[in-house]
Amino acid sequence: MALLSVFAAFQVAAQPAAAPDLMKGPSLFISPSGQPFRVVAGQPYPVVVWFAQVDKNGDGRIDRAEFRADAEAFFRVLDANHDGVIDPFEMQAYENQVVPEILGAFRVPEGGAGSVGEVQGLPHRGGARRGLFGLGPRPPDDPDEVSVASGAAPFELIPDPEPLAAADLAMDGHITLAEFMTVADRRFDRLDKKGLGYLTLAGLPKTLAQTTGEAAHRR
Repeated sequence: MALLSVFAAFQVAAQPAAAPDLMKGPSLFISPSGQPFRVVAGQPYPVVVWFAQVDKNGDGRIDRAEFRADAEAFFRVLDANHDGVIDPFEMQAYENQVVPEILGAFRVPEGGAGSVGEVQGLPHRGGARRGLFGLGPRPPDDPDEVSVASGAAPFELIPDPEPLAAADLAMDGHITLAEFMTVADRRFDRLDKKGLGYLTLAGLPKTLAQTTGEAAHRR
């Protein structure tokens, strides 16, 4: 509960004035550091909220320093007991309380862009959700389903089923700040494909959730 209350305060950010398209239904964006951003139907896809949060000087660019600062700030939120390490209990709280959607699957109905898609995870049909960093099984009773993307991947700029677990470089069940920042640097480099030293909103890739939602809105 302490993690959730701190996280709620951290997530408050100003909405940008304009965005290229709106969402037909509720939308989720998971930042490169794993922070979730949610908006209701009729709002711009929440990548714009994250971008505004990180772009502290408001110049329309996110440089490496801003990107790292945002990652470190979220690490401090996840490290609920402030011991400098994200432990298995804090990782489990992240999965089950902060972003429970990653335990489900993003489902694209027949026809692809015909609707926003559905997050299945609370509860799963066809089986129970599985353990720490576990991804739910694909329901066998949905003939209209044409694709399923597991975990956080449909909501991220860099698809990764579990962005927090991916920072456990030592694979020991604990994530240090050094590991978290190493992964942040790697993700910045992957997004800065042209080596400009900064990111722009227009230059970011679109998530599967964003492309599906924007297509549904236009239809």
